Amino acid sequence: MTDSGEPLVVLDGVNKHFGDLHVLQDINLTVRRGEVVVVIGPSGSGKSTLCRAINRLETIDSGTITIDGKVLPEEGKELAQLRSDVGMVFQSFNLFAHKTVLDNVTLGPIKVRKINKAKAVERARELLKRVGVDAQERKFPAQMSGGQQQRVAIARSLAMDPKVMLFDEPTSALDPEMINEVLDVMAALAKEGMTMVVVTHEMGFARRAADRVVFMADGQIVEENTPEEFFTNPRSDRAKDFLSKILAH
Repeated sequence: MTDSGEPLVVLDGVNKHFGDLHVLQDINLTVRRGEVVVVIGPSGSGKSTLCRAINRLETIDSGTITIDGKVLPEEGKELAQLRSDVGMVFQSFNLFAHKTVLDNVTLGPIKVRKINKAKAVERARELLKRVGVDAQERKFPAQMSGGQQQRVAIARSLAMDPKVMLFDEPTSALDPEMINEVLDVMAALAKEGMTMVVVTHEMGFARRAADRVVFMADGQIVEENTPEEFFTNPRSDRAKDFLSKILAH
């Protein structure tokens, strides 16, 4: 990563409450084009809320979120337009159960991007091959493993040609033996220069693929650093405590 990449996603003074709970507290974060930012921290630290706020699946109480120079609108057509520039991969795969794999991946480009069907199908096949599930295109999601479904979900996001990809704990619902097949696809994307914000518990992935690790606790960004620095030399007591618990296993 170089600092020359221009800012693509900028959170400025972002606050969010759930009732009395202040889940995001004055969050300032800039993600540059081509950068992979991995967000880690204990449960309830606000990581997923932060991720979901970036494409307004969660509204915010104050502050601004800008994507490629445009402030995230509240709602309406402009929001849908901007949202289509932001790929999102969730814990649960959110595929349409009654549609085949190929239909799942071509739906967005045809409906939202108005790409003609033949082109959309050609692109979808390329992407399914890239994530290693091209042999499954005629199957329905229920006929596939969790790891395969998650890779289809990644292909579906990529089909929209997003400027940035958000991953909200994409492996947490998977059986252990399927986790690596998904992380490998994500690591390959990172290498290819996709801008990514990844919320994960997978420290190996953070070490291997992140340009920057952002550590959150209690709704705040406590520290951010390169993976090397963060894992070998955390500055805050909160991070030291967190790492000692998870790296001890």
